[in-house]
Amino acid sequence: MLHGADYNPDQWQKYPEVLEEDIRLMKLAHCNVMSVGIFAWAALEPEEGVFTFDWLDSLLDKFAASGIYALLATPSGARPAWMSQKYPEVLRVAQNGIRNLHGARHNHCFSSPVYREKVKIMNTKLAERYAHHPAVIGWHISNEYSGECHCNYCEEAFRGWLQNKYGTLVALNDAWWTTFWSHTYTDWSQVESPTARGEKAVHGQNVDWRRFVTDQTVDFCRNEIEPLRAANGELPVTTNFMLDFEPLNYWKFADLLDVISWDAYPTWHDKGGDESELAAWIGFNHDVFRSLKGGKPFMLMESTPSMTNWQPVSKLKRPGMHMLSSLQAVAHGSDTVQYFQWRKSRGSSEKLHGAVVDHVGHENTRVFRDVAELGAALGKLSEVVGTSVKPEVALIYDWENRWAVKDSQGPRNGGLHYEETAKRHYRPFWDLGVPVDVIDSECAFDSYKLIVAPMLYMVRPGVGERIERFVENGGTFVATYWSGIVDENDLCFLNGFPGPMRKTLGIWSEEIDSLHDHDSNRVVMNDGNALGLSGEYSARELCDLIHLEGAEALAVYGEDFYAGRPALTINKLGKGKAYYIASRNEAAFTNALLARIVEQEGIKRVLDSELPPGVTAQLRTDGDSDYVFVSNFGAEAASLKLDGRRYSDLLSGVDLEGTLALDAYSCRILKRETK
Repeated sequence: MLHGADYNPDQWQKYPEVLEEDIRLMKLAHCNVMSVGIFAWAALEPEEGVFTFDWLDSLLDKFAASGIYALLATPSGARPAWMSQKYPEVLRVAQNGIRNLHGARHNHCFSSPVYREKVKIMNTKLAERYAHHPAVIGWHISNEYSGECHCNYCEEAFRGWLQNKYGTLVALNDAWWTTFWSHTYTDWSQVESPTARGEKAVHGQNVDWRRFVTDQTVDFCRNEIEPLRAANGELPVTTNFMLDFEPLNYWKFADLLDVISWDAYPTWHDKGGDESELAAWIGFNHDVFRSLKGGKPFMLMESTPSMTNWQPVSKLKRPGMHMLSSLQAVAHGSDTVQYFQWRKSRGSSEKLHGAVVDHVGHENTRVFRDVAELGAALGKLSEVVGTSVKPEVALIYDWENRWAVKDSQGPRNGGLHYEETAKRHYRPFWDLGVPVDVIDSECAFDSYKLIVAPMLYMVRPGVGERIERFVENGGTFVATYWSGIVDENDLCFLNGFPGPMRKTLGIWSEEIDSLHDHDSNRVVMNDGNALGLSGEYSARELCDLIHLEGAEALAVYGEDFYAGRPALTINKLGKGKAYYIASRNEAAFTNALLARIVEQEGIKRVLDSELPPGVTAQLRTDGDSDYVFVSNFGAEAASLKLDGRRYSDLLSGVDLEGTLALDAYSCRILKRETK
């Protein structure tokens, strides 16, 4: 297991005693890796063409002598002032058409030939010097890619991207439905990026711009990586992603990178003690990043051992939470726990952001002890490294669909809540201890027993057909309201909603009722329904009015002019079945529905035991041994009965049977032989 942090020795060149002390403290904290050089361009090239690598040479040599490894970063996340001054075209142009001044991070144009060339020169120098250094075990590409630019370079690149995609203006105008408001384009030069001062009402144009921004960022990343691979193709490359970051479609980076990494900064302790809702959301994100590389282990590249300094309330982690939240990442597939930052900066923006080493500069702090304790525990998990899990359940959480949903202008501009809907359909599996992959709609479906697709508004080519085959071949599919509305160009399907999924689901959606916040309806389960559920549940915000076309109603609406119409359906197709949830219902409905489907379809739970509220179980396996992470995100101690199999505590080696005790905010790691 890798355990370490972002390290910024370039900030401490005038404090040699600090640099010497850091090595000692790293060993005390059981840290074995540091990400180095992330924003160090000015220290590496203080003036154009003048490179100063001596400080980095010395650091990496000391790392190698001390058994500490480095993920060596490319410094492209922030350019030096001399570059902005001499080459102002490297700076971004905002939507208002004004070029930014020097400053901030990622304030550079990904299309700029000058910036691309300067980055290539820097990365080539780094690769030639360090690609075979014994301390360097991988490349950390830039840092948290983000943002967009509207300069002439980007406008021309966007037009070129569109020409490559559509070929002709006729095809582009058809795809964008530009006859609306007489916005038909007659020359490629007329096409501009969507901005608040120009065109923003053409939804196909908006989604294509977002696709372009992702592709241009990916291409810039590829440009960064080329000289690194040329120097040593064996060194893995990664770039750190961010929590639920909407602007970039991370799936487009997956093939480019050798390993996925991301930065997790949950706002623990903001709900009065019960951390389970936030923990489920962080677990959801861990599952996204594991799924990006088909289940391969990922890296927790950044987290904080104490607090942040940029959230609305920067609350300290309560005792036990650092260990628990770090092991949560490992439970979902991370082979690392790393922090921002190793040592607190003395000045500027992040001087009060949490770190392993505080301004006091020694190891006698609560945070340092927490980090050292975790480091010792990670040192006992070597056999977990490289293991993963192949879930039987997948949840479709689609970036392009998300963009389109939010741009749709209806049916409920007061909140369509795509993310909340996805979380609501993930949480029951978290509560049950059922592993989940969180996938894109273009991923392969064949390995799953159950696929849940909340609000799959945009159905891209082939997706509906693959869902149909999945069901016909014996899979179970769950869809919700506001699905199958538009194609990949954000054009509405003309054969009735839910478009390509109409046959699979066996229903036709005629219209959808958008409810005010004070409105509600009732969903009443039919007697003797196939799921064996009973009672009634509250529905709010959205109620789809559907007709049965082969499907069977399992529940109906209880109120309004559509009382008695189907609210939950099942359609049998081939060897499988498809469910349609027509309304946004209270959590109790979703919990009961998905729990019953898990039971009926024989989907494996990590533990065949009832998990107390706030407790979840996650699994990693090497095929011979299972590693079961049982985590309590509640503020009170909990216990559960083990399922009769033989377990041992991986950290203590003690055999376990009967009842497993869990302290508040704690994780137990159990080892068992596979069946």
